[in-house]
Amino acid sequence: MTFVQLIDCRTSRLDDMNRLMDEWVEKTRGKRTATHAVVGTDRSDATHVIEIVEFPSYEEAMRNSKLPETDAIFREMLALCDGMPTFTDLDVVRDEPLQAATARRFFDTIAVQGPLPPLNDLLAENYHDHDPANEQDTLGLDNMRREIEMWRSAFDYTFTAEDQITQGDRVCTRWTWHGIQTGEFMGLPNTGRQVSMSGTTVFRFDGHGKIREGWWQYDRLGLLGQLGALDALEN
Repeated sequence: MTFVQLIDCRTSRLDDMNRLMDEWVEKTRGKRTATHAVVGTDRSDATHVIEIVEFPSYEEAMRNSKLPETDAIFREMLALCDGMPTFTDLDVVRDEPLQAATARRFFDTIAVQGPLPPLNDLLAENYHDHDPANEQDTLGLDNMRREIEMWRSAFDYTFTAEDQITQGDRVCTRWTWHGIQTGEFMGLPNTGRQVSMSGTTVFRFDGHGKIREGWWQYDRLGLLGQLGALDALEN
């Protein structure tokens, strides 16, 4: 179970505190068990500082606290604080990466049978799509809908999200796509073939939680080969 520790303190020397944390990161390289750290200041009181440190488990947190480097840095941190900091130990019972969930919902939504649902709750109106298979980027929600409809008119398909990585305002999804050709695609007649391909998409989110920009990489050449478009070349 993931474990989180909250360190609540007051200090008028935040810059020194940050330099101290940088020193700890450097000195514990290859030793520390902490996986993520966030430092925040109270908007109504800049001297009120909270640090949130994440560990794989409580046991790993205890192992981290026993490092001599951690003990030395902690004593220096006390000298920077206005009073004794308080510690809150939390077992994480729910961890919901909301942007990753929205990215998965996008892939599920564009693969549903029947009319394409509205995408207004997923994509920003000024969405910007980068697809190396297109000569020009796709700009705007309406144009992206037309791009999606092109694929939906040619295939019945599904996406499987294999892996996701979230960093800041970006979510990277490695996916597998399975489809059956049901219509013309890039001038190729309907073959009725079952096809598949793999790819990766990076989405950037705006401040409202909607997808603002997307970058696609996928095996389009392999897909064309499965549809027979490369048979003449191979012969």
